[in-house]
Amino acid sequence: MALSDVSLAPDEESVIEPTTLLELRTTRLLKNYRVRLFDEADRAMISDDAVEETDNGLVYRIQLPQPLKTGFKYTLVVDAQTGTGFTDALGRDVDEFRQTLQIAGEKEKPTPPAKQTGKKKRR
Repeated sequence: MALSDVSLAPDEESVIEPTTLLELRTTRLLKNYRVRLFDEADRAMISDDAVEETDNGLVYRIQLPQPLKTGFKYTLVVDAQTGTGFTDALGRDVDEFRQTLQIAGEKEKPTPPAKQTGKKKRR
């Protein structure tokens, strides 16, 4: 199982290896937030998430059922669970966070459709 550690560096594209586990770390605790991962078609990815709160911030783990596809881009989003904004543990506003994750490697080429052999059958 590979792990990719994601740092909070907004507006930057991170290149990571194909993985089934992403780990997001913050230096402060957050309240009223949600973390989601989207594919290139802006569909939310199915995942099993776990969060660990410590005195130093939080560790958010996203466990995916299958590795992220090589050559594809995904977007990691941290935004408000409810309402228009979220805060840290001290009540300070926190900006929405979006980061593009480029998966290392070439996109898999779709397999061509099977060629039909022989003549069409007549009925």
